[in-house]
Amino acid sequence: MPSTPAQKKTPSITYADAGVDISSGDKTKQRIKYLAQRTFTKHVLGEIGGFGGLFKLDTERHKNPVLVSSADGVGTKLKLAFDLNVHNTVGLDLVNHCVNDIAVQGATPLFFLDYLATGKLDPEVAEKVVSGLADGCRANGCALIGGETAQMPGFYRDGEYDLAGFIVGVVEREKLITGADIHAGDILVGLPSTGLHTNGYSLARKLFFDVARYAPEHYVNDLKEKAGVALMKTHRSYLNLIRKLTAADLVAGMAHITGGGITENLPRILPKNLSASIELGSWKVLPVFEHLQKLGNVSQEEMYRTFNMGIGLICVIPADKYKKAKSLLDRASEHHFVIGKIVKGERKVLYV
Repeated sequence: MPSTPAQKKTPSITYADAGVDISSGDKTKQRIKYLAQRTFTKHVLGEIGGFGGLFKLDTERHKNPVLVSSADGVGTKLKLAFDLNVHNTVGLDLVNHCVNDIAVQGATPLFFLDYLATGKLDPEVAEKVVSGLADGCRANGCALIGGETAQMPGFYRDGEYDLAGFIVGVVEREKLITGADIHAGDILVGLPSTGLHTNGYSLARKLFFDVARYAPEHYVNDLKEKAGVALMKTHRSYLNLIRKLTAADLVAGMAHITGGGITENLPRILPKNLSASIELGSWKVLPVFEHLQKLGNVSQEEMYRTFNMGIGLICVIPADKYKKAKSLLDRASEHHFVIGKIVKGERKVLYV
């Protein structure tokens, strides 16, 4: 009988050999744990690291509570963060975006959870990202009670990651803002954005870096700043202003202008028999949007359904309450614009 060659012994293979460094993950968790704990309120139960975050609802304060939740991501704005090696602001972008989404329904944020996924975990980068999340949570009065840090070798390019978040807030049922109280004749008040916030970056990056062939460090004369700086401006939170307006019972509805621009977001709060008439030229469009439009000869329709165009929040205010709302915003030193009104018609935005 012919002899068979000796079978080669397979060496012991570890998870690290597959690209996942468990030790690095453990070190990262320890580095970011204290950042999360600094956001804790008296309603947080337990510690970071459990299977689920625990939060005790204040039943003495909330008699008929409605929980309001939202989930979102930072999108391709992260590509700029990678190029510029700036990671401490994208977490703030994410928290503020999610806070605005629930605040326009009258909710106060309670807690936040994040999802950070990468091919190879860099503890220093992860700590910077979470520091931004923690800063956002502290500024908005909510607790960062947990999340997930995932290592997925081969799924992401080296040095890249994805970031998403989930927020929960609370509002008394009778204080819930749904847009059902909007009527024809109500005034549309726009509050300014800081820039693109976290939407429209796929088009913006194409126009800046493919069409105009800018580098992130390129100084753009029309903007009086570098291209990367113009696109990395942080998504602002409107929570404090929203609280003041809702406490004074001055709004019938609010729309956070995110992906889809004014065209797609404002109709989300309109009753089916009403439209929003937007007066073009009633506010100063930010230079970054004018420059983007010029670079790509982008149509007005495309601009207004992609970008916020300088308006990050729209408040629908009954005409008889506008004077009081204006006084409140002036006292808060908040620049604002009357950008249109509610009219009868099919649920959509009309630009006039």
